[in-house]
Amino acid sequence: MSAPDDWNTKIIEEFRANAGRVGGNFEGAPMVLVHHTGRKSGRQTVTPMMYLPDDDNPDTIYVFASKAGAPTNPAWYYNLTAAGTAQVEVGTETYTVAVSEITGDARDRIYREQAQRYPGFAEYERKTAGVRTIPVLALTRSA
Repeated sequence: MSAPDDWNTKIIEEFRANAGRVGGNFEGAPMVLVHHTGRKSGRQTVTPMMYLPDDDNPDTIYVFASKAGAPTNPAWYYNLTAAGTAQVEVGTETYTVAVSEITGDARDRIYREQAQRYPGFAEYERKTAGVRTIPVLALTRSA
């Protein structure tokens, strides 16, 4: 198991042991575990992520393909957009979501709100300036 997998595994275990709450760098932040299938490998993966709840729709949360400001998008971004659906764990609940990418002014507004709440996201955006725009995905509970 690689170092990122070890790190994710510890967060996933802590999330599940504490009804969706984790400490450390993520203390107090809203966290989600996103289950996705590798578009090339077919491998099932669970990725912990911070999210931003939609103020108007409790069935929608937003996730950010920041990859800590790396010059490329994370693999999970491509897996989710290719599949169009995923399973998520929020707190103690697991459910299916539809995946859609948010673009333009709506993307900018949502990302700005996340960066205001969690300044690390502003730093990620500075790191990617002129290289890529960090994607924002809406995960909306399926009926």
